[in-house]
Formats: sequence, C-alpha cells, structure tokens
Amino acid sequence: MSILNYISLLFVDIIVPILILIGIGTLLQKKFHFRLQPIANLVTYCFMPAAVFINIYSAEINLSLLTELVIYMALFVSILIITGNVFSKILNLKRDEQTVLKNSISLMNSGNYGLPVSQLVFSAHPLGVSVQIIVLVIQNLLTYTYGLYNLISVSKSIIDILRDLLKLPIIHALWIAALFKIVDIPIPNFALVPIEQLAGGFAALALILLGMQLESIEVKTFHKVIGWALVGRLILSPAVALGLIYLLGIDGVIAQSLLIASAFPTSRNTATLALEYDVEPELHAQTVLYSTLLSSITVTVVIYLAMNLF
Repeated sequence: MSILNYISLLFVDIIVPILILIGIGTLLQKKFHFRLQPIANLVTYCFMPAAVFINIYSAEINLSLLTELVIYMALFVSILIITGNVFSKILNLKRDEQTVLKNSISLMNSGNYGLPVSQLVFSAHPLGVSVQIIVLVIQNLLTYTYGLYNLISVSKSIIDILRDLLKLPIIHALWIAALFKIVDIPIPNFALVPIEQLAGGFAALALILLGMQLESIEVKTFHKVIGWALVGRLILSPAVALGLIYLLGIDGVIAQSLLIASAFPTSRNTATLALEYDVEPELHAQTVLYSTLLSSITVTVVIYLAMNLF
C-alpha cells in the first residue's frame, strides 16, 4: 500500500468519524441553540471522569513508566512555553496578543478532541489511551496555572489557582483510580457497569459539544498571531515531541501515543477563559477554530508517522 493510500485510510477511519460528530454538534447548535454550559458541565463532571477512571484502573502503568512520562512532559511543556515567549518577542506583539500566542501553542485540546482520537487509534492497546490521560491531566494543570497566569497576571493568587485545580473532577478520578489499583480493590459489578457506560458515551458527547462550541465562533480577518499559533501548535509541537522521544529512548505504544498527543489543536479552554477574563476573546476563539479544522490534516499525518516510526 502506498503512503498516500495509507494516510487516506487513516483519515477515513480515524479523522472522518471525529469530523462527523463535530459536524453533528455544529448542526444541532445551529438549529436548536442549546445552552452549552450545562452540557459542558455534564462532560466535565460526569463523562470525562468516568473515562479517566476506567482507563487508569484497567491500565498497566508502573512507577518507571510514570517517571518517564513526567520527565518527557516537563521537557515538552517547557520547550513549548519558551517557544511561545520567543515568538511573542520576535513579533513584537501587544500584551494581550502575546497571551493568545503563548496559550495557543502550549495548551492543546487533550480532552474533547485528544481523548476520543486516542480511543479510536488505541482501541486494541489500552496503554496508549492511559498515556493520553496522563497528558490530559498535565495539560489541565498547565491550563489552570500557566494559562491563567498569562491571562490575569497578578489578579489571582496562588491559593485561588490551587483551589480551582482541586475543583477539577478528573484530578479526583485519577487519584481514586490509582488508589483502587495500587490497593487492588475490586469494583463491584453494580458500580462498574454505570461507570463503563458513562466512559463509553464520553467520546461522542465530547465531540458533539466541541462542534456546538465551534458553531458560535465568527471567522474574521486572519490575524498574524493565528498563523504563528498554527505553526507552533500543529507543526513545531510534534517536531519537539519527536525529538524528545528519540532523545529519551521512548518506544512502542508509549512513543506512538505521546507523538500523536503532541499534534492536537489548541485547547477550547483557552477561548473560554479568555472570554471570562476579556483578553482578546475573539482572537482566541478564531485560533481554536482554525487549529481544529487544520488538525484534521496534520493529525492524520502525525498518526501515520507514529505508526510507522515506532
């Protein structure tokens, strides 16, 4: 099979289902104008924690692997943060525009987009999904620390930021699942069945919600910040990941999952937080839209590279 045919097959089998669900969400929102916050809360406080719990509980993650992932993510995130700051200085951007660029490069959509993609790619390899969950948790921590710092600087204390972090249900789902696994506590069937059913519904609902959120974004003038953000998020980020994977000697499913995770578009949370704190909300939203649309191509290519390099 030729490279082009293989990439086309990956696009059809993995990306097209994602786009269909996003499209359904967009069409539903256009017709019915749902209130999105209650649906977002349902995903964040119910479906996503269930998916995180099940995948961590059923995964085989030892201390050595966890240490390797933490070292990789620390280097990966640090390089992306430095890249965003360097780009901002080179372009001589205004402060709010710098915030858009920094957050758009360093914060990626590991939840509503990344986890469903990983569940499709690694349906036969649960470890790949578990690695993506670790990335998701670290990305959420980064969003509510570094991402918030960029948006509000000194208007929110460290205590307030930590309080916001403790409100994230996936944090609690993670440590509870880890505790159950370490202590080897069996989950009774009457509890396991509803958790599994919630976890099974996460991918579809998360992508439909993403489509609903994208429907409200208006496409305006293509600002130069968007172009640089796309380069940083969709091209440089996978390149950095690939370099670190080789440098740290990571291989197999773990390497595949980390490389694919690096290619996901800009986090939808960047636009949500920007709207809440009134920091270039339209520019943030447009960056999310363009990166999500373009990622259908770039993520396909990265999946191909991951499957063939490792």
